[in-house]
Amino acid sequence: MADRTRTSLARLGLTEPWAEGTLRDLGWWDGDRPVQGAEEIMWALARAPDPDLALRQVERLAHAAADWKRIEAELHTDVGLRGRLFALLGASTALGDHLIAHPDRWPLLADTADRFDPPPDCARRTANLLRAVGADPAAERPRAQATGTAAVTALRTAYRDELLGLAAADLAAVGEPALPVMEVDEVAAQLADLAAAALTAALAVAVEETDPPEDTRLAVIGMGKCGGRELNYVSDVDVIFVGEGDLQVATKLASRVMRIAGEACFEVDANLRPEGRQGALVRTLDGHVNYYKRWAKTWEFQALLKARPIAGDAALGRAYAEAVAPMVWSAAGRDDFVTDVQAMRRRVEEHVRPDHADRELKLGRGGLRDVEFAVQLLQLVHGRTDPTLRSPSTLEALAALSEGGYVGRDDGANLAASYRFLRLLEHRLQLQKMRRTHLLPARTDTDALRWLARAARMRPDGRNDVVGVLTNEWQRNVRRVRRLHEKLFYRPLLTSVSRLSADDNRLSEKAAAARLKALGWASPEGALGHLRALTGGVSRAASIQQTLLPVLLDALATTPDPDRGLLAYRQVSEALATTPWYLRLLRDEGQVAERLMYLLGTSALVPDLLVRAPEILRVLATPTPGQPDELTRDPAAVGQWLLAAVARQPDLTSAVASARSMRRHELLRVACADLLGTLTVAEVCEALSTVWIAVLRATLAATTKAVAGDGPVLARIAVIGMGRLGGAELGYSSDADVLFVCAPAAPDVSDAAAVKFATAVVEGVRTRLGAPSPDPALIVDADLRPEGRSGPLVRTLESYRAYYARWSEVWEAQALLRAKPVAGDVELGRAFVELIDPIRYPAEGLEAEAVTEIRRIKARVDEERLPRGADRSTHTKLGHGGLADVEWTVQLLQLQHAGDVPELRTTSTLDGLREAAGAGLISADDAAELRAGWEAATRARNAIMLVKGKPGDQLPRSGRELASIATALGYPADGDPGQFLDDYRRTTRRARAVVERVFYGWTE
Repeated sequence: MADRTRTSLARLGLTEPWAEGTLRDLGWWDGDRPVQGAEEIMWALARAPDPDLALRQVERLAHAAADWKRIEAELHTDVGLRGRLFALLGASTALGDHLIAHPDRWPLLADTADRFDPPPDCARRTANLLRAVGADPAAERPRAQATGTAAVTALRTAYRDELLGLAAADLAAVGEPALPVMEVDEVAAQLADLAAAALTAALAVAVEETDPPEDTRLAVIGMGKCGGRELNYVSDVDVIFVGEGDLQVATKLASRVMRIAGEACFEVDANLRPEGRQGALVRTLDGHVNYYKRWAKTWEFQALLKARPIAGDAALGRAYAEAVAPMVWSAAGRDDFVTDVQAMRRRVEEHVRPDHADRELKLGRGGLRDVEFAVQLLQLVHGRTDPTLRSPSTLEALAALSEGGYVGRDDGANLAASYRFLRLLEHRLQLQKMRRTHLLPARTDTDALRWLARAARMRPDGRNDVVGVLTNEWQRNVRRVRRLHEKLFYRPLLTSVSRLSADDNRLSEKAAAARLKALGWASPEGALGHLRALTGGVSRAASIQQTLLPVLLDALATTPDPDRGLLAYRQVSEALATTPWYLRLLRDEGQVAERLMYLLGTSALVPDLLVRAPEILRVLATPTPGQPDELTRDPAAVGQWLLAAVARQPDLTSAVASARSMRRHELLRVACADLLGTLTVAEVCEALSTVWIAVLRATLAATTKAVAGDGPVLARIAVIGMGRLGGAELGYSSDADVLFVCAPAAPDVSDAAAVKFATAVVEGVRTRLGAPSPDPALIVDADLRPEGRSGPLVRTLESYRAYYARWSEVWEAQALLRAKPVAGDVELGRAFVELIDPIRYPAEGLEAEAVTEIRRIKARVDEERLPRGADRSTHTKLGHGGLADVEWTVQLLQLQHAGDVPELRTTSTLDGLREAAGAGLISADDAAELRAGWEAATRARNAIMLVKGKPGDQLPRSGRELASIATALGYPADGDPGQFLDDYRRTTRRARAVVERVFYGWTE
């Protein structure tokens, strides 16, 4: 019998060992079954979110209530009381405690309570709370009789009484399924009305405490969820105060209202007022209007969208609402609208703790804020011309957007359903302990999840228990909301320009253009043209584009130049129209699509290269586990692959074309990896230098073979890398600075014949690599050779020896510091290095005259080569603290000390800096500043090429190009690009200070 009893109670959800004894004491259980007549009571108890909690609270109520017998009798006959009481006591410990502390309030839950007569009357609640503090509800300016602690206590009790009745009605269908289900938006509206009533009562108390003059007026404007009549059970109530008359007295009134309401009911937050916390708590109507006209940000108008007078002087409140409304509905036309909107989106995401991201109902991806933000943005865009959209309620506005054709009807209905579901979970979580929370229980906390599911009226579905049902519903709704931007923002755009189903609502051309402009497109008409071209027709490609574009447009909208990105996407799509896997890859690999949109909306170089190297898209995908990431391949392996592939070509033309094509592919791969942040600046330089060297080697070998033809090779040729090529520091726009040295290939070949043969080879290499072609040109620059452009293109080793012995100047020794064999005959290259080492690493260092000469040359170069109108603080090559400053400083140290310090004998600027610091020639701090300056300038110079698609050394001062460069360098796309300029100037200014001391020898 005892075993059957425990099993039976467990099936009713009563698992605590004391449950049976408590039920016996209450007279509801006998042996192994409910007593006769208590069956409905037991089933209602079993349906409570937590039956054990409900039973424990009933036991406490039975001991506290003087008329428990009457309550128990009513439970047998009053279905409403039964359902509300057990559901409430099993759902909320806080409201259960309130009922037990005030057991005489139980009639508030009975069917006879007038608060359940539809519709609930806000005026009735306001009257109840005013009477609680001794104020006359009929008075034009209610004034309480209670003040101080007594008033707070009375207001707190009356407010909790109202909450008790509302929560009981909200939960009623949980305890008794036959009772009406109260929609979550109706609950939220009544909570907002209750908050307004509480503020009205708090103001009545404040009036009694401060006794303001008759001409002092104060209106309380509800903001946020209170203004929109969509308040939570536990939430700060956002307000703005408007006053007239004596503002000092009005401010005192407002402060008292905040304190009284805060102690009795909820926190009152006035931080949405002009200037936020730093601004005056109370302003006149004119003061508010002047602020909004002159200083307000877009987000402030977004906040004002929900402004609603809720307490205090009604006429003043109406005047405020009428004054600010026109400004709200013109905000989308502001110059900074897009920037502010992007910043608002970023702030939402930044407020989510990473460890809470998958449990956040409010701020997480797919959460409540996503819906609210999307709806408000669409209201601001289209509400300028359509007054039907101007509702402060999220759900009412969403319905109006659907009715007006701005959102598809199905999409609007589905999003509203998801929003209601998320708000229901939020309400239930807050009801439990009347605490502010938006966090779902952890997946491992099955008891808490079970309670939440039952409180939300969920039941097992035959495949999952109640926890599984909750988890599945949560994930399904979050996934649906995560698509809100594509559904709300972009699908109607495609409907307006393509042949989609006539069942969908269509935006007008004007509305579609307005939406695109609000989302960041500077030329919405052009964007619509691109969308027409991409989605036109009935082909499979057009159908896939219609599926893809909402996601792609959402990603493009977050880039610095969505106009250029959409144009580039159209060009790439048209160029790859016959490539079968292109659209399929974008559709099936989400990361590829997301990365591609970022690249196209940031860089002009990438789309130019991508059209002829579409296969690079495959490396944007997430690598297969256990496989190397193709996006960041080893440069040495890439070089070997290129050499082998070129060597297989049958003739010189094919070989050179193959080499240039592979360089384009690698240039694109490196650019993508660079923009995506997977390579450091040193790795970018190494990768670009390696592919350049591989192309030189392959082309030299193929050209040598072609020039020789059927005859012998008459010369050994070595290519000496100079400048950035020799230092393995090439950028995207760098030429290849080289010297060519040759030697007879056999004893019977004269120097003249060798030079003639080598010159033919070298001229062929330069001509073919620099010839016009769809692939990027490779300029082989030999101007650093002896005698410059007037000197012979190729010299023998002995010719170089004779020249340097007789004519070499200090600048040539400096240039030779970067000399390194990169292609051709290895032994000849080694011999050339042995020849020049004494020149570039003088054993005795530099004489003072030579140091002065280097400084003089540097000053002349800086003065003569800086373009007219250039900003020296942001010129990456010749600007203060830029590339030239750092490189000349390192090279001077090498010329002075490399004879004694062998570690300084490197062609790398950064290696030279490290060794100079290691040798004590400069301090570690100075070396760090110089390195930072060099890296900042190199990254910025590379970014200019990536963004503009053409070489440049000068950073833009403002505009989209600057924003794109900042984004390419890792700054937020919707942030202030001026931050990047400030950081760049700060870094290079510090590097320049070191240059002035170390290179120029200046002292403070």
